[in-house]
Amino acid sequence: MTASDQKTLLDRVAALVEMAERAGADAADAVVMRSRSSSVSVRLGKVEGTESAESDDMSLRVFIGNRVAAVSATVGADLAALAERAVAMARVSPEDPYQGLADPARLARDVADLDLVDDTEIPADRLKEDALAMEEAALAVPGVTNSSGAAASAGSGGLVLATSHGFVGQYAATRFSRSAVIAGEGTAMERDYDFSSRLHFADLEETEKIGRTAGERAVKRLNARKVKTGVFPVVYDPRVARGIAGHLAAAINGASVARKTSFLRDRMGKAVAAPGVTVTDDPVKKRGQASRPFDGEGVAGERLVPVENGVLTAWLLSTAVARELGLETNGRGVRASSSVNPSATNFAIEPGEAAPEALIAGIKNGFYVTELFGQGVNLVTGEYSRGASGFWIKNGEIAYPVSEVTIASNLKDMFLRMTPANDLDRNFGTAAPTLLIEGMTVAGE
Repeated sequence: MTASDQKTLLDRVAALVEMAERAGADAADAVVMRSRSSSVSVRLGKVEGTESAESDDMSLRVFIGNRVAAVSATVGADLAALAERAVAMARVSPEDPYQGLADPARLARDVADLDLVDDTEIPADRLKEDALAMEEAALAVPGVTNSSGAAASAGSGGLVLATSHGFVGQYAATRFSRSAVIAGEGTAMERDYDFSSRLHFADLEETEKIGRTAGERAVKRLNARKVKTGVFPVVYDPRVARGIAGHLAAAINGASVARKTSFLRDRMGKAVAAPGVTVTDDPVKKRGQASRPFDGEGVAGERLVPVENGVLTAWLLSTAVARELGLETNGRGVRASSSVNPSATNFAIEPGEAAPEALIAGIKNGFYVTELFGQGVNLVTGEYSRGASGFWIKNGEIAYPVSEVTIASNLKDMFLRMTPANDLDRNFGTAAPTLLIEGMTVAGE
């Protein structure tokens, strides 16, 4: 986003807020969310698709007492008409005692530079070259017989926000990604993938490494077996462990707590994970995949430790949700068109002390999970049941590939039996190291 673009959008949202007040709003905020992206996908040496997309979505929230209304439009819309329409809607909306702008004292005063933007221009030809190089590297792995394709993309997004409390700010972030999915042929076909996504182009994994890793992972899964049903320790590869972290983030989301749809809603101040397990959420991490200098309400965020030494210490909160719970926002509000809801930022299950190999070495019989299927997670009760594939652990070593099994437990018990390894990769908005979880049901034959 150029300086000229920034000024134009900042002026536009500020003018929209002013017009809303003139139309009768007690308070208002306006936001523009920008998105730019381009991508190229290939399969078996040929381009399968090229895409480019741009959007500038503007929304206005107005408050009249405890009544709120929101409208959305393109940035070229008639601002006066948009403001009048929003105010008219608010006048007839039901009252909501928790709605309103964030406390002015919580607003970000200085917008920190988090190094989220890389101005490198990546032409479509380079995206094509990268995608082809990944696939070529994957197909060169002995045992690989087919490809589901490879893709490379570049894009950017940003937010421009103004409130009637006097806040005006903007930020942007770029994103570059590469991915490859490799498959075999016939009834014994196996597939796997690798990818890299970064804010800065130079930080991406090399194309040859991504392709080679995808191919090697697919080949390792050949000749998978089934296993007998039983209760075993389960080790989650970091790729799937991030899903466990995501379930925890959802369970401590203040909106779920307020609506009584979280299985952790009554656990504040109590042990929800094994001793030694710590979880962090950091919106102001430099070059963080989910970093932002302020949230969707203009509130400055700080590093949060929602789980410390296994004990639940905080919810993820936006302004309205915090008020409903009798608390104060901690800057986790995310703008989704015309609404604001709490969400995690750079959320991580912090690493433990043992290497993954050490965790595996202590297992006589167990399951190392590399892929999960299905949506069998109930965040109201914590019940957990997923289809899975991976590798069997025998006498402390990876023995052979396994498929067509189901793993089941309850997230309440899983968190309390969880041991993190020391291999955390923070290059994800939701991150986790290898996780060992004792006593899960593995259903096979």
